[in-house]
Amino acid sequence: MSVVREAQHWVGGAWLSDGPRRESIDPATGEVIGYFHDAPETTMQTAIDAAEQAFWNSRWRDDAHGRAAALSHLADAFEAHLDEVIDTLCLENGKIRPEATFEASLIPRALRFAVGLSMHNFGRVLESRPGQQAMSIREPVGVAGLIIPWNSPAYLCIRALAPALAAGCSAVVKMPHQAAQTGALLGRIVESVRDIPAGVVNVVIESGAEGARRLVDSPQVPAISFTGSTATGRAIARAAADRLKRVGLELGGKTPHLIFEDADLNAVLPVLEKSCTVFAGQFCMTGSRILVHRKLAHAVKERLAERLRAVRAGAARDPLSQIGPLIDKTAVLRVDRAVEAAIAAGARVIVRGGIPADRALASGAFYLPTLLEVDDASLPIAREETFGPVQTLQVFDTEEEGIAMANDSDYGLSACVWSRDVDRPLRVARRLQAGLISINSWANLAVEFEEGGFKASGMGRLGGLASVEDFLEYKQITQNFVPPAH
Repeated sequence: MSVVREAQHWVGGAWLSDGPRRESIDPATGEVIGYFHDAPETTMQTAIDAAEQAFWNSRWRDDAHGRAAALSHLADAFEAHLDEVIDTLCLENGKIRPEATFEASLIPRALRFAVGLSMHNFGRVLESRPGQQAMSIREPVGVAGLIIPWNSPAYLCIRALAPALAAGCSAVVKMPHQAAQTGALLGRIVESVRDIPAGVVNVVIESGAEGARRLVDSPQVPAISFTGSTATGRAIARAAADRLKRVGLELGGKTPHLIFEDADLNAVLPVLEKSCTVFAGQFCMTGSRILVHRKLAHAVKERLAERLRAVRAGAARDPLSQIGPLIDKTAVLRVDRAVEAAIAAGARVIVRGGIPADRALASGAFYLPTLLEVDDASLPIAREETFGPVQTLQVFDTEEEGIAMANDSDYGLSACVWSRDVDRPLRVARRLQAGLISINSWANLAVEFEEGGFKASGMGRLGGLASVEDFLEYKQITQNFVPPAH
């Protein structure tokens, strides 16, 4: 299997070339790497119809053993084609190879965890009173609409798709045009698994939002899972409320590194650097806020600045690259405007990376790491998701002040605590308002546990045992029977 150069839609067990033919671009070079068909809204409706037919007319929703086998085979298929997934992410998504490899490696693991979920959909039975049996069972809700972002499209697709399939739902996956080649490759891998009935998984590629709106508005789609910006998540939640749909949202983040005076800087600094450069800062858990105790502030500024200035930008094909490009040059200009506005508002420059001067990088969407010190926590650069390799640094004096600064955010997706004290990390973690707390580490995810956010970072959870909840409905059944004679 090779990189798909003519990305089509996988709908109802067939490939469709609906919509105008557009270019897929390598963000590292600006070169055309292939083409995709940009779905009209009618293609999304065809996919919804196919998913609904498959849900009601195939064995999928009733056959837990069959789902478990199919998910296991799908994990095997992804494992067999992991190199193609990695190559496609490097080429289309701009990730350097270690980052693309990390993303791809999570896919089989998530699918194999979903195998267990499909076989452990237990209910309850109780003799509620003499002569009456009551039971509670969980059934799949129907068609799941999965709206996938472009920043980690392969894994984030599977992160939502795996529990939906385990629950017994069929699915319509909306892939963004920036991940068209990845979406088509996912469709081809699904096609290779013969025990997934036609129409159970549908992949539609779209540059706009009309198809996504059709998913959210359709009475045929009772569940929506969205990963993306908080603004879009709020719009989806409002629209879905009209039909009282189940909605799972993993939204933006503004992850703080809370560095106490007893932290091991030799352990902290490499992670601070990586938390800025991984996926070029286009990650909902980018470590964008550095909150450091005053005793360590000078050392952190000096040593982190040295590291960030030395970061080497480049395409994935260069094994020495340490940071890849942003998704496109529009993103570069957006991030740079945010940095310039922050400087004009009083942020102090520690490292001003920005658009590289190297002519060899001029055709790509590169942006070098930037570090700003801020005193005013109300500045947008310290509060809003930048989605680029930009960090801010603030100083605190006490544990209470550090916790308050970390929680002073509209977001609550993740946070990091750095301390060599035995008790402090867990004590602080319990007071932080975030869904994932990493102690002496960053973004320390495990697909076997629930992932999601507090506050404006979303609602619902993906990963872990709770990941199926958005895709299941509870049903109570009672039956009267004649009690035995005494």
